[in-house]
Amino acid sequence: MNTVKKKALGRGLSAILESPETDITSKDISGNYVAGAIANIPIDKIEANPFQPRGEFDEEALADLMESIREQGIIQPLTIRKMGFDQYQLISGERRLRAAKLAGLETIPAYIRVANDEQMLEWALIENIQRENLNAIEIAISYSRLIDECDLTQEELSKRVGKNRTTISNYMRLLKLPAEVQAALRDGQISMGHARSIISVEDPLKQIAITRKINQDELSVRDVEKLVKHLDTLDGKPARPVKPEKTELPEKYNAVKQQLQERFSNKAELKRDAKGKGSIVIPFTSDSDLEKIISILGL
Repeated sequence: MNTVKKKALGRGLSAILESPETDITSKDISGNYVAGAIANIPIDKIEANPFQPRGEFDEEALADLMESIREQGIIQPLTIRKMGFDQYQLISGERRLRAAKLAGLETIPAYIRVANDEQMLEWALIENIQRENLNAIEIAISYSRLIDECDLTQEELSKRVGKNRTTISNYMRLLKLPAEVQAALRDGQISMGHARSIISVEDPLKQIAITRKINQDELSVRDVEKLVKHLDTLDGKPARPVKPEKTELPEKYNAVKQQLQERFSNKAELKRDAKGKGSIVIPFTSDSDLEKIISILGL
């Protein structure tokens, strides 16, 4: 990537699209509209962005946007790039373009820019990352593509998108989860908080089992944190049961315990939990010891 491109991307997407560094305004060499201008472009002349990272669009939200466009028109122009004579390709604004088609519009206002494929990919990915309605998997895929296909380090990506490296790393770890877990996160069946706990489990089968349990039992993030805490992920052993917390004996029972130890042996035990359940254990090592215990008890 050249120096000019990095400088532009560092200022954010809106700065890129308004920058003269990405415009050609001297003359129109390939069509009716000058690159760098804003014009009403025939919708059928705009092809989809092949680098669009989003795979799904909310149909109800598109319908709402369609109605808004019918009432108010297009408030924010699309951004497109010139491909040839009277041919354009979308850079950003696919929801608006789809809604405009549904609304029956024949033309749509758009900024005209010039960009190569690598710039297109970066712009499309960064624009989508900056949206609030992306799910965690879409964001993770976008981060991964920026790093892999645009040859960025996590540090460079951090500067591009305005997120710290830890946040980026946490998102990208989601892509290591089994497909079933990723789908649950994508579809909103589990949250990012749930996923962060599941990631700490190394066994993919256990990750899937926890995901299913979250849905079956409607577990909170805190519930899953407790569950994961007691999983043995190092040697594949089944989950360890949670040990009950030790409960101190009330003073009156401590006195009883001491009397038992004095009468029978120092190993005599009186155990009691918080619910009042417990046991008295008087150990013996021979029939002779047992006979003494029976005699003391008067049996």
